[in-house]
Amino acid sequence: MSWAILSTGLLSLLSSGAVLGAALGLVGFILLHFQGGGATSLAINSAWNLLTGFSLTAVPLFIFLGDILLSSGVSTKVYNGLTPLFRRIPGKLLHTNIAVCTLFSAVSGSSSATAAAIGSVGYPELRGRGYSPSMVVGTLAAGGTLGLLIPPSLALIIYGATQNVSIGKLFLAGIIPGIMISGAFFVWIMVRAKVGESVTPEDKEDMDWGAVFKGLLQVWPLPILIFFVLGTIYMGVATPTEAASLGVTASIVLGFVWGNLTLSKLWSAFINGTIMFSAIAMIMLGTAILSQAVSLLGLPREAVAAIAELGFNRYGILLMIVLVYIVLGCFFDGISLLLMTLPITFPMVTSLGFDPIWFGVIVTLLMEVGMITPPVGLNLFVLTSITKNEVDVTEAAWASLPYWLIILAAVLVYTAFPWFVTWLPSFY
Repeated sequence: MSWAILSTGLLSLLSSGAVLGAALGLVGFILLHFQGGGATSLAINSAWNLLTGFSLTAVPLFIFLGDILLSSGVSTKVYNGLTPLFRRIPGKLLHTNIAVCTLFSAVSGSSSATAAAIGSVGYPELRGRGYSPSMVVGTLAAGGTLGLLIPPSLALIIYGATQNVSIGKLFLAGIIPGIMISGAFFVWIMVRAKVGESVTPEDKEDMDWGAVFKGLLQVWPLPILIFFVLGTIYMGVATPTEAASLGVTASIVLGFVWGNLTLSKLWSAFINGTIMFSAIAMIMLGTAILSQAVSLLGLPREAVAAIAELGFNRYGILLMIVLVYIVLGCFFDGISLLLMTLPITFPMVTSLGFDPIWFGVIVTLLMEVGMITPPVGLNLFVLTSITKNEVDVTEAAWASLPYWLIILAAVLVYTAFPWFVTWLPSFY
């Protein structure tokens, strides 16, 4: 009966256009009242514990940090600084998109913010130089997904805060996979540049090492910002929330001194960040209530037992979970998908003996897949709007397909060799 209420309630409310957070919370209240013996007061306690948690404070701060960087034009300087480095490599400046997205991810924490910040600079620049528009959009969409994995990641912060998993360990767990996937993107761009029709313009210009050195010097403030955000955590000097505060302070200083940040732009960044966090907090509130209900009723244990009766081992169950995430990723944005599914999937996976740190990275990778999967792939729509529909969503999706496959391959690799994920956190 509980499963019937859960599935019917969610399908009915979501198909009616109800706000996701309200739908999740209402279904949780119904389960607690009718199936949990009227234990609706537990929902209030869960919501209070969530919203007063110290770790959750890092979420609005990292959102604010990303908006400040986007408003201050720092992404433009970083992009221009790294451009000379890739002029003579097969794929040329397409690599710049991936490289800058990787660096920007290390301070922004948001996939869509990374795609928007780098796309607004990279697309008009490369389009004007004669690069294939769809190939440019593909690299930007894929590079933007790195913002979900490379720390500080909003997804990992929310995962850690809601499931009581160490955010510091999650950040460490995302480093090696993030670098490996970024490297795989570089390799694919080089292969694509050598095979098939040309996606880059002819350029006989020699490598200017002076310009390379000058460009690298131009991005010197970014490593300092990365240190304030990540270095202080790994050194044990600051918690993730304190590091986020340091990052916001440093980004404001850099924005005024190094970028073109103004008081009006700073206020706009604050407003945008507040609106975005309000939307996320609403979903988190509903998730907390639903999590309390499904935990009290033991629904994850029932699901594991039912699947085990079908003869699946724990990897078979994991495969089914992955397939569910891929399908749902077609219809929900990453953060919504994460919060909506964790009440069921997290206790299922941990009860099967999988490491919660490892699962945090895997579920984040599956969210990355959703960010470039139509019809609701958020990065595709962000970049389509930046191109002013020169590249439509269908073209962007096809251009992103190789990167989509790379991320799925990464899920397989990290499942077969979980130490890629768990090695660094073991030192924390």
